[in-house]
Amino acid sequence: MVEVAQHPTLQVDLDLNPPQVAIGDYTTASEQTGQTYFLATTDQRDIEALPDGQVREIINLARVNNIPQLNNFFAAVNQKLLPGGLYTGCMQTVAQLKRRVLRKYPIWFSWPYYVLLFIVKRVLPKVKLTHNFYLFLTGGRNWAISEVEVLGRLVYCGFEIVDYREFGEELYFTVRKARHSRLEGTPSYGIVFRMRRVGQGGRPVYIYKLRTMHPYAEYLQAYIHSKNNLQPNGKFKDDFRIATWGRYLRRLWIDELPMVLNWLKGDIKLVGVRPLSEHYLSLYPEELLKKRLGCKPGLLPPFYADLPEGFDAILASEARYLEAYEKHPFTTDMRYLFSILYKILIKRARSQ
Repeated sequence: MVEVAQHPTLQVDLDLNPPQVAIGDYTTASEQTGQTYFLATTDQRDIEALPDGQVREIINLARVNNIPQLNNFFAAVNQKLLPGGLYTGCMQTVAQLKRRVLRKYPIWFSWPYYVLLFIVKRVLPKVKLTHNFYLFLTGGRNWAISEVEVLGRLVYCGFEIVDYREFGEELYFTVRKARHSRLEGTPSYGIVFRMRRVGQGGRPVYIYKLRTMHPYAEYLQAYIHSKNNLQPNGKFKDDFRIATWGRYLRRLWIDELPMVLNWLKGDIKLVGVRPLSEHYLSLYPEELLKKRLGCKPGLLPPFYADLPEGFDAILASEARYLEAYEKHPFTTDMRYLFSILYKILIKRARSQ
């Protein structure tokens, strides 16, 4: 572990092995608030050895892929940083692993080898029945992980994203301490998972879905909204949280099938406005939000009856449905139901 002073810019020289970090135009630690530490560790005890309340920045050149208890490690970093302190780390993403394997070996060997690596390093750690076996084989190290999951874990552990970018076969990220790490809630991880959504009267409902996004993607919603515009269908443009295979599940409506359980439980009705997150609802005008919270959300949203384009058009579409539903609940839902089925089955409207 090497202690150095605060620096304004971080430059990584990838021609050196291992990569070296160059610092320029820095002041001494005594001339500023807090200190900067350079590390190359996967051991949480090295983080815990840092002084409390004196650390302004931590730069760790060890890949997060080799850190067994990642959330606990990030939480320890958060605890040592001053409010607004920075943490810089690096990783090898699943996409980078794939590119490296496919470039290194002939195609007849590279694809089978990559599939094997994907199963061992990506699938086994995520399945409850095989998770302990994976830990026994690897000690929880050298696991394949996506940038979405790492960034989501960092936000979950109390950080906000400053920047991230790819250099060669590694991705470097810098995050800022936004709050104290609490490790609350149950982040989604399995194939079938529950999403916390706002139901009738503002009460929380937990919607079942098949996973189409990388784990911990839900913690990046505010970040995605700050960086990307909404598409005509009201969803985020260029949403990198969605896995490649997840896009196919969405187009075929397969990811929506577990929501039938919510319908059978009475959490939602057959036709109604889609249950949304608190962050997404914060974009709604107050009058429409009040109407939305006055009725139970639905499995089949009115969006597919008229296929509006643009966020304002979606709001107008929901307003028309809610006004009609307040006057004639049963006939409105039946009319929308037949229209939605026609658009899906005949016009081939697809979930995005």
